Amino acid sequence: MVDSRIENLAKLCVQYSVEVKPKEKVFIQGNVLAFPLIKELYKECLLKGAYPIVMPSLDVEYLFFKYAKKDQLKFVPPLQKFLSKEADAAINVSCEPNPKRLTNINPEKIAIVRTSRKEIMEIFLRRSAQGKLKWVLLPYPINNQAQEAAMSLEEYEDFVFSSCLVDKKDPVSEWKKIDKKQEKICQFLNQVNKIHILGENTDLLLRVKNRKWINCSGKLNMPDGEVFTGPLENSANGTIRFTYPGIVAGREVEDITLTFRDGKVVKATAVKGDKLLQQMLKIKGADRIGEIAIGTNYGITQFSKNMLFDEKMGGTIHMALGASYPESGGLNKAAIHWDIVKDMKKEAEIYADNKLFYKNGKFLIK
Repeated sequence: MVDSRIENLAKLCVQYSVEVKPKEKVFIQGNVLAFPLIKELYKECLLKGAYPIVMPSLDVEYLFFKYAKKDQLKFVPPLQKFLSKEADAAINVSCEPNPKRLTNINPEKIAIVRTSRKEIMEIFLRRSAQGKLKWVLLPYPINNQAQEAAMSLEEYEDFVFSSCLVDKKDPVSEWKKIDKKQEKICQFLNQVNKIHILGENTDLLLRVKNRKWINCSGKLNMPDGEVFTGPLENSANGTIRFTYPGIVAGREVEDITLTFRDGKVVKATAVKGDKLLQQMLKIKGADRIGEIAIGTNYGITQFSKNMLFDEKMGGTIHMALGASYPESGGLNKAAIHWDIVKDMKKEAEIYADNKLFYKNGKFLIK
């Protein structure tokens, strides 16, 4: 018997997150371990009169990175490009059976693959900004990810489903309430020219004039809960130290400190995974900020090593190195979009044009 929360998550995704319409081509992707959710998503799309296509994936990524030669690493599968060009909606189920699978892979190989996929990312982001591609990333809880989050499977299932609000009587209404609340924050920030972030080992100044702050309330990610923009590409000056590890292909880069001058990283260090950090920064465009965001989901209370949840935590900010989302006005292009999270609950402040509007993890806007 299917967990009713899985059915509710599928309905929330299809009816609210991507709002599937009749005759739309909907590509559903995810590991075969997530089949219970994939099946429900497929059913809901059919009930909406759409044309769902399921693209199941197998855990072969380690074999690829271990044995692929350079030309194979650079090869872009035509199917991936086709999906980015032709899909009306894309539903990607996050279900990672082995988050540590690439721990011993040479970081240079990972960088080569990310660079080769730049065109696909640009097509995807452009069509999304134009409203031609609706998409959402949503989770399916399995034991491996529960272990990463230091929880039992039962605890992790509760964590996942409650974060998505599918344990509520009317999840859609709950997300609409969040949308309305966050819109006030976005309206305030859309009038701002400068953002100044202060915290532990952090003093970073950004300009955001004429950039749009995006209200994230369950349309692209599920769970959701953040407001973000793309800062002016040459505006970042100062230093930021990240509390939580940055995660790339399941590998953790811990205690990252970045120093910016005129928008570009001029110094980068990590206590663990520094070699991977340096390789990622060599990717064209990855040494600039594509996104700055504030997490608003206070129902997510602990770091789970899954960025789908962690970047949304209330009381945190996150920054993405690399590609901007065009809908924010951001212009930076890169083959990666790497989110890294910083805790802001203690001795932390954010100023908007010299006005304090966020302190110790809480908004001061009324």
